[in-house]
Parts: sequence; structure tokens; C-alpha cells
Amino acid sequence: MSGTVLLVDDDRSMGDMLVRALSKKGFEAKHASSGAEALAKLDEESFDVVVTDLNMKGLDGLTLCRRIVEKQPDVPVIVITAFGSLETAISAIRAGAYDFVTKPFEVDSLDISLARALQHRALREEVRRLREVSRNVAPSEDMIGSSGAMHRVYDLLSRVAESDVSVLITGETGTGKELVARAIHRQSKRVGQSLVAINCGAVPESLLESELFGHVKGAFTDARGARKGLFQQANGGTLFLDEIGDLPIALQPKLLRVLQERTVRPVGSDVEFPIDVRVIAATHRDLEQMVEDRTFREDLYYRLNVVSVDVPPLRGRGNDVLALAQHYLVATARRNGKSVTGISPEAAERLLGYPWPGNVRELVNCMERAVTLTRFEAITVDDLPAKVRDHKRTQVVVVAENEDELVSMDEVEHRYIAKVMDAVMGNKTRAAEILGFDRKRLYRKLEKYGLVAGGGRLSEPPT
Repeated sequence: MSGTVLLVDDDRSMGDMLVRALSKKGFEAKHASSGAEALAKLDEESFDVVVTDLNMKGLDGLTLCRRIVEKQPDVPVIVITAFGSLETAISAIRAGAYDFVTKPFEVDSLDISLARALQHRALREEVRRLREVSRNVAPSEDMIGSSGAMHRVYDLLSRVAESDVSVLITGETGTGKELVARAIHRQSKRVGQSLVAINCGAVPESLLESELFGHVKGAFTDARGARKGLFQQANGGTLFLDEIGDLPIALQPKLLRVLQERTVRPVGSDVEFPIDVRVIAATHRDLEQMVEDRTFREDLYYRLNVVSVDVPPLRGRGNDVLALAQHYLVATARRNGKSVTGISPEAAERLLGYPWPGNVRELVNCMERAVTLTRFEAITVDDLPAKVRDHKRTQVVVVAENEDELVSMDEVEHRYIAKVMDAVMGNKTRAAEILGFDRKRLYRKLEKYGLVAGGGRLSEPPT
């Protein structure tokens, strides 16, 4: 354990004793014999944690705590007192104290409290660092993350945005594919024009053609007037076709013709209208497999997939989880008028250890729930959903001394395939290469073990 600690106590012998004891524990500790001296030292030097006695002459511990919180809110303060009443504890917490320790105490108990305070400060600094890095590299304020996987996305967006080629955004549900589409539009020369979006799986097939291409009066029942379709509404700008994998097979050749000819014919019309639209499509499905299965046209696939942007799942983005969690925590707290400012180290560990099958969308839901339920300024483990706080990582057990841990060869294969698929972020071609399978054999294995074979997240293997 290491860290710089300022001990504040008007009893010099007690202060010197604690300095020696904490130095043996690995801390770099210094003593101030009054609140005024402590404030002066804080102006001159940087400390990770302040430990102060409550009852001191002149500037007492609670007032000192308030001053430190006002001037250096990132420095946690631990208050020590011989008067361990509930009222005193509440006063210390209201003054902004991170923790509260009562005399008499063992140095080990203070050691534990210091370790937690250091973790708390380190977490806040890491979240701040990640958010600053994200602002510097992310193409929009809504895209947060500084992991290597996200750097690759940002680099690709910067290279493709200025062109007019069609872009296919792939990735699991909830990864933020629409945010990527909007970032491309913002960086493009079409930024001053409209970005029009539609979810191809959310509109009934009978209405989708009219939504995309428009219709003339009397084209069908209830068509009481002419209406421009989304292609015409997006003219000069960008059309975002979300969940393109759900586009009905009957509409695919019509969409292909619009993309090839750059004209659109409304339903019921004999007139074609020229359009100038950049198309960005997105899907969580495996379109290559759909082409093989003849449920998606190959020519349309290549027309849409001039450049492919694969958005990584949240479980493959490392510490981005914490930066995103802090971002959505602050936004939710501001929206609901709550004074929640951070995440406890224990809660942060749970967030980092959970695989996030619902990706960013699930994390947003988790933070909204936590901010709503918490009674403190920092999210705790108890504020997290049960599946997040109780999650245990699955492992492939090959050698074990306890026979209860041993599993069948089928189960070993099941777990290993799941781990490989997670490691390659769902890339079935790469997974097949690692496993030594051809593509058809891999799909048979995925089906056998109940793993998702259509581009969604893999199910967790049984524990």
C-alpha cells in the first residue's frame, strides 16, 4: 500500500505515533498539529488522503473537513474522534468526510479505511482521465471511450466521414451504432443538412415501402394525399437505415435500384425524382450468413457495405465501462436533481467484472437505476442490479483437485467456444480459424450448445 497521508491532531505524541505506524505500512505520512497548519500544508503539497482528529483547539475537525472539501474535493477526509455517537457521525458525513473512525482503534482498521479512500480517489482520477481522453479523441460528445477498440473506430470514422460512400455499421444490440452514424454525419460535408433515421424492423412491411419512397394520392387505401418518403426528406443529407437486416426480401431489389440509379419513384407514381442522399445502414445480424441463406441479396449487401465499421461490445472495451458509467451517472443525477457524484471502488469492480450482454444500453439502465436508489453521493454495490453485483466470471476448468469442479468434454468444448467467440467479439470467421473448424462446423457447434448464431451476444455457459 502506498500513498501520501496528512495526519492532523493537536496531540503531537499521538500524531507522531500514527506517522511511524503508517510509515511501516508503506504510507508516506506527515503530521500537522492544528487545522490551520494542515490547510497551509495542503496549499504547499499534494496529499492523497487527510486524517483529522475531530476535537481540536482553534479550527476543529468538522470545519477543517468542510474547508478541504470546498478547496480540494478530490481529497478524501477521514475523521477520528473519541465521541462515536450517531449525531457526530452524521455531522462528519454532512461535512463531506469520506469515512469516520472512533477511538480507541487499531492501526489496522485505519489502514483499511485509508486503502478504501485511496482506491476511491484513484477511481475518480481514472474516470476523469478517461473522460478527458475521450473528449480529445472521440468524434462527438456522445461517443465516450479511449480503449484501443474505440480508437480504431474513431480512426475509421475520420477517414470515411468526408466521402459519400455507403457505410455499414455492425455490432451487437445496444453498442451505440446510431451514435456512430450520427458522428459520421456530423463530420461530413452534409452536416448542415438533415439526418433522417428509420428502424427497418419497427415498421410493418405493408407501410415500409411508402415510408422509404413516399406515395401519391390514392396509391392505396387511406392515401388521401401525396407524401414524400424518407429518401426525399433526406435529400442533400444522410439517411440512416437501422436494422437493415430486417428489411423484407421483397423490398430489397427496390432499395437496390434507388441506390444504383440515385432516383426514387413514390408508390403509385410513374415519375422518378432524382435524389442526393448518403446512406448509412446498421445491423446486429450476420449479413454474410444471411446472404448464404438467401435471406439477404448479395448485390444489395455489397452496395451497402462499401466501408464496414464494427462497433465493439462493451465487454471488449476495458476501462471504458467506468468512463461511460460516470458519464451516465452525472447525466441522470442532473436530470433528477440528485447529488450523486461518483462510484465506490467496490461498485467499480463489479462494473468492470460484468460482461454486459446488453452493452451500453444495459449500462445506461444500470446507472439510472443506481442513481435513483442510492442514498449516498457515491454509487455502492447494493445500488447495482443483482445480476451485476452477484456476477461470477465463468472459467474453463481443465485441471482441478475437487472432482465437483470437473465437467464433461462436451461442457469443456461448450465453454471454450464461448470464450473464443467472446475474445474475437463475435467474428465467426476468426473464431473458426482459432478453433480449427470450417464455418459450417462452427455453426453446428453454436447451435448444439445454444449459443447465438445470428450475430447477437453469446449466452453464458452454465456454471
